[in-house]
Amino acid sequence: MNRIIATFFCFFCFAFSNAQIHEIGLFLGGNNYIGDIGPTNYIAPNKGAFGLLYKWNKSPRHSWRVSYTQGKITSDDADSDMPSRKQRGLNFENSVKELSLGLEFNFFDFNLHESGFLLTPYVYSGLSYFAYTENYFQGKELKEDYDTGALAIPMTVGVKTRIAEKLILGFEVGARYTFTDNLDGSNPKNDNFEELRFGNINSNDWYVFTGFTLTYTFGNKPCYCAE
Repeated sequence: MNRIIATFFCFFCFAFSNAQIHEIGLFLGGNNYIGDIGPTNYIAPNKGAFGLLYKWNKSPRHSWRVSYTQGKITSDDADSDMPSRKQRGLNFENSVKELSLGLEFNFFDFNLHESGFLLTPYVYSGLSYFAYTENYFQGKELKEDYDTGALAIPMTVGVKTRIAEKLILGFEVGARYTFTDNLDGSNPKNDNFEELRFGNINSNDWYVFTGFTLTYTFGNKPCYCAE
């Protein structure tokens, strides 16, 4: 019985301590918006963005991930290839401050306890909450209404590699489908501005973070049981 308990304990210890390695680091890149003003390019960062992230690697294939990212979003009808938007001539700027939690999945084993070269594509999704400003247009002038927040669904693809014993470098593109249609001031929630709404009010806005991540790894290595 003692041997069985010891074997079970060794297996439990190995399984969890081998997995419980952590990463903490930075995101640095840019972002862009997709909506009712300006061009409709999906990946076209035009403003800087930065953030912090933490990962709890539960296995070589998946990690829990939490991050904080912020940046400005801006767009201009003058940059659109749609004649109607060029003629309208609107532009806006807003800020996005996002907290995100979700699961990152590696396509290949990415075991940080093993030595040697490591490289894998990955995907990430979960749930985000972001703060922004509700705006509206008076003529061609953008006006601020109030600060608020909304939920978004992140959809991220990337690739990462180990560049040193405890350093992981990644590059990723993360689109966020938001539960608001007013990052740009086109569809204010305030019913007092109902007559000022324009664009496709049945399609919500998106924003996209594109850039590099650099994380430092730390945590428990596998435990080994004496015979």
